[in-house]
Amino acid sequence: MAGARAVGVTNISEVGRAWARIRNGLRDSAGGRLFDQWLKPMTLIETDEADTVRLALPSAFMTNWVRNNYGERLGHEFRALVPGVLHVVIETVSAAASLPSVKAEVVSIEPSRAAASTPAAPLAARPAFDPRFTFDRFVVDASNRVAANAARALAEPGTPRFTPLFLYGGTGMGKTHLMHAIGAAYLAAVPDATVIMMSAERFMFEFVQAMRARDTFSFKARLRSADLLMIDDLHFIAGKDATQEEFFYTINEVMAAGKRIVVTADRAPQNLDGVEARIVSRFASGFVADIKPADLTLRRAILDRKLVDLPDVQVPDDVLELLAARLSNNIRELEGALNRLVAYAQLTDVAIDLDFAHATLGELLRGVQKRVTIDEIQRAVSAYFDLKPIELISARRARVVARPRQIAMYLAKRLTTRSLPEIGRKFGGRDHSTVIHAVRRIEQLRDSDGDVDTAVRRLLRDLEG
Repeated sequence: MAGARAVGVTNISEVGRAWARIRNGLRDSAGGRLFDQWLKPMTLIETDEADTVRLALPSAFMTNWVRNNYGERLGHEFRALVPGVLHVVIETVSAAASLPSVKAEVVSIEPSRAAASTPAAPLAARPAFDPRFTFDRFVVDASNRVAANAARALAEPGTPRFTPLFLYGGTGMGKTHLMHAIGAAYLAAVPDATVIMMSAERFMFEFVQAMRARDTFSFKARLRSADLLMIDDLHFIAGKDATQEEFFYTINEVMAAGKRIVVTADRAPQNLDGVEARIVSRFASGFVADIKPADLTLRRAILDRKLVDLPDVQVPDDVLELLAARLSNNIRELEGALNRLVAYAQLTDVAIDLDFAHATLGELLRGVQKRVTIDEIQRAVSAYFDLKPIELISARRARVVARPRQIAMYLAKRLTTRSLPEIGRKFGGRDHSTVIHAVRRIEQLRDSDGDVDTAVRRLLRDLEG
């Protein structure tokens, strides 16, 4: 017992020194604002487990954010400084909480070699799949249906219908989500299966480490024993000839054994510059599925699905529409913005509304906002309601003109940075109180009049592209 306790103390001291170095590196790379907001509150907890590092944060939202954005990096950095570390546990610990009652999220590290007394192969057999990334939580529409169905098919037990499965699409479109879903579903169906999931960058790192240690046999044996092998972001090994050669032989042997392979990249196989033709040919012989950018309808559906997991959080429809309309680059950015909004609201005890969303996400929203002019809005509204643009700025008060005019003012307030008096002048010299009345009236009608709400949604979609 004394010997074990001495090892623990040594480990704590070594890990503490490593943590000080890692924190300094995080401060330099993340920048002062991000570090102070998300990473500085993280503290190191002492533990008797010599192969585990425990880090604590004061809220679940902060824990999830750090885990999603820095979990893998923290694992790699601790492993590099303290080779005996196999796991990093990121915990939520409130100020009044006692350590035994913490809720933990585990980030597993896939070490290239374990300690000398531990077999290498089993360490990667049980990757820590994110419980949020399941098939049930993957929102499907025409842009990703083929990829989702192919992923479900590959996760089924029995002889696979096809292999390899090659998924491609832009950053944050859902490729990694599907990989986690495949792995979790396959393990649920075949509990004794060996599943390995790693990034292509990690594949390269482990291969280089194995060569330096003159132990490539263990590395090859571990990967080729997989029943399901998943490699994320293949494009990272472009131009790395030695890594590509080993990768080619690995997938050849896994395929020859009838095992399953899933690979993701940011572009189609034939467009992977710097990747050998024989590797491209292997993937082209399997099933290739792309994930297209999510349209406005899908982005809104994804936000609605995410809120199902946050039953105590109230986010108004107009805020969700703002996020879905403005944040169209990728799903990860969209979900991150919602997480940030909810976290800020809970930390400051403020209700979420449009003003709070703009104040919290202003820089992000402005950075992606398409520049829409009032003239473009007037033309779009006129075309939708079959009017002449000049009618919107005329003195006519007939409802057939007045309602489209109010919608145009509402859109001008929402989509442009023009002041209320400026908007009024663009609509025939009307004053700012008329614009305020129009905006409030349309907000009310959107809740009670389906035709008005449909018109606003379609015009928003067309104007924001």
